[in-house]
Amino acid sequence: MARYTRSRAKLVRNFAENIFGLPKYDKILAKKPYHAGAHGKKMQRRPSDYGLQLKEKQKLRAIYDVGERQFTHYYATARKTQTATGEKLLQILESRLDNLIYRAGFAASRPAARQLVNHNHVLIDGRRVNVPSCIVKLEQVISLSPKTAQMPDVAKLLANKEINIPKWLKRQALAAKFLRLPERSEIDTNIQEQLIVEYYSR
Repeated sequence: MARYTRSRAKLVRNFAENIFGLPKYDKILAKKPYHAGAHGKKMQRRPSDYGLQLKEKQKLRAIYDVGERQFTHYYATARKTQTATGEKLLQILESRLDNLIYRAGFAASRPAARQLVNHNHVLIDGRRVNVPSCIVKLEQVISLSPKTAQMPDVAKLLANKEINIPKWLKRQALAAKFLRLPERSEIDTNIQEQLIVEYYSR
């Protein structure tokens, strides 16, 4: 599956938003509040409706680090449910293993969570899983191996009592249980999912 390999700082600047949530990108936006590239400072034309829809889709893909083919599959799955398509798409993305590791406060970012999964530090119901895109089912428990808790970055996060754990997750020590699907109001991702639905409905 193809992934974003270009500079994340450039992505943040092109979307004019800290889509990854790390403080360093706030500093970059404050220093360079314009698009990346030689012509980034020049005034740009007002985007078309299609351009806005495409940009929103690409932003959501970048936030969750999902390839085009897999994103299209998620959208097709969302369309087949009775839940609003846009909301269901977000729920599917929130159910990914790498995202749940991030939401549970075991990693500082989704890329960091993906790395933990890739390096065999994560278990689901006691079984080791190394596929970041794995969709976790309700009532399943994700956990970190005991050795992982000794890693400096992870240990720092675990010691932080101010991390806000979503209500649809129940974390205890090195484990977190996926209690239920989040409602749209509980997903803090700054996205206009209706634009994405309109993009695929062309």
